[in-house]
Amino acid sequence: MDEVKKPKKPIIFYYGIVLIILLLFNLFAMPSLMSRQIKQVDYGTFMAMTEQGDVGLVEVQENQIVFTDKAEKQIYKTGIMDDPELTQRLYDCGAKFSKDIVEEASPIISFIVSWILPLVIFFALGQFLSKKMMNKAGGANSMMFNMGKSNAKIYVKSSDGIKFSDVAGEDEAKESLREIVDYLHDPKKYEQIGASMPKGILLVGPPGTGKTMLAKAVAGESNVPFFSMSGSEFVEMFVGMGASKVRDLFKQAKEKSPCIVFIDEIDAIGQKRDGRIGGNDEREQTLNQLLTEMDGFEGNTGVIILAATNRPETLDPALTRPGRFDRRVPVELPDLKGREEILRVHAKKIKTDVGIDYTRIARMASGASGAELANIVNEAALRAVRDNRKFATQADLEESIEVVIAGYQKKNAILTDKEKLIVAYHEIGHALVAAKQSNSAPVQKITIVPRTSGALGYTMQVEEGNHYLMSREEIENKIATYTGGRAAEQLVFNSVTTGASNDIEQATKLARAMITRFGMSDEFGMVALEAVTNQYLGGDSTLACSAETQTEIDRQVIALIKKQNEKAMKILVENRAKLDELAKFLYERETITGEEFMEILNT
Repeated sequence: MDEVKKPKKPIIFYYGIVLIILLLFNLFAMPSLMSRQIKQVDYGTFMAMTEQGDVGLVEVQENQIVFTDKAEKQIYKTGIMDDPELTQRLYDCGAKFSKDIVEEASPIISFIVSWILPLVIFFALGQFLSKKMMNKAGGANSMMFNMGKSNAKIYVKSSDGIKFSDVAGEDEAKESLREIVDYLHDPKKYEQIGASMPKGILLVGPPGTGKTMLAKAVAGESNVPFFSMSGSEFVEMFVGMGASKVRDLFKQAKEKSPCIVFIDEIDAIGQKRDGRIGGNDEREQTLNQLLTEMDGFEGNTGVIILAATNRPETLDPALTRPGRFDRRVPVELPDLKGREEILRVHAKKIKTDVGIDYTRIARMASGASGAELANIVNEAALRAVRDNRKFATQADLEESIEVVIAGYQKKNAILTDKEKLIVAYHEIGHALVAAKQSNSAPVQKITIVPRTSGALGYTMQVEEGNHYLMSREEIENKIATYTGGRAAEQLVFNSVTTGASNDIEQATKLARAMITRFGMSDEFGMVALEAVTNQYLGGDSTLACSAETQTEIDRQVIALIKKQNEKAMKILVENRAKLDELAKFLYERETITGEEFMEILNT
């Protein structure tokens, strides 16, 4: 898309022009208007110039002697001394006696140059800048400079802009937005049946899922102007400036209708008005003005408002009600098919090897957003360049997933033999417990190569297909898998290390969610004991129960994890020979695949 906007010059640019004019005036005009500069010298210098014959014109006054050099370019003056032979020496050196060597400048010219001309220049500058400010500010609403004017970016259709074909993995969202584009192209088709398009469409979802890209795709598909602005750009220091920007934005939109207005991160101005004392009056006035402008739209103006946020629960109910943002379009994390499509779209931008299995890459990248998948493809291309290859391979894409998940390999991190052996048993403990349980994801890869994220090793499990629901047994098996690493350390070395800190954190989080959110506790049953906010930003949980209930929750969490740890220990004890064999193999190879792991386990 091509952005259309007028170039803006700072005020210092105009002051610079005036400064250059004044400097040129001093260099060229002043010397012709004012008298030449007179240089003060001592009497000895005057006598030396006389002896050398370097005196041109000379005028002896009552209290000083004024003279020039032989070329009559520089004027000098010196004091009077008792020198009876002065006249004869001047005559002998060829000096010419003259009067009025220094011509005084006209008093009128001096007054004009010293006072009138600077005042005229600065008065003209002030008039010029005042007109510029008034034109930019749009009259009385501007207040100070350009604060009240919307600085929305205006895009028009371009042949190389983003289209719906460039956005993969969000078919439902594209279907909703394609209807908007069709309405802007042919509104009569909808008017004939009496249907009207939503005034506002709210795109919600986690970061990196393509909300802004979808909005740009709407602009790329339509032939109408597209206004783009961030919610934070409405918030100003002075009360009323944000509301003025809202008015100006919608005024421009109405003038150019049919058009699309896109407000990114609308939660910056659309948060709930809770009535707190000392709240941000500027943000509240901006929201009120936005609500008024959306209500003021008529059904046939042809202005569609798109907004994006990853915090929909914080938006004011007046903003999300029907008649304002009529439609909410979820832009969720892509599923397996969506991830594969996104990988293929981004892989077209780089040179790749033939025969790449994008389905396998998509399985390995479970839970990745569109932005993360784009980063994975780019990391694969960078890895190919580092290896002096002209195309990315399957191995590059698989390694780039590990880079995104766990960071780069720490080639300089050298573990001691004992630490390396402990890490090997730890990771095999995870993999062995996972393999010996039903309803567990297959092991894809095991490595004990340290990573920049701080992990000394990790075990990658990959689901075979889409997995939307988890049963109680599956969650318990997952907790047992998390505890398998620590259990292997205890079984083999009869000691524990700090390497299981992340495993403990993940197991505790799952166990607590089972009891407080998923209703999988025999004692509490189907009772929600925990509330989750900011679901698209990681999820912040808050307990909603009494202190006695919290104590019981803690007791049940501990008991659940302890039970699964005992189950993991039992599996490792029963398969101790395989544990030792696999750990030794991993210790020697440092990285093994899931196929190699299962081959040894099943022999």
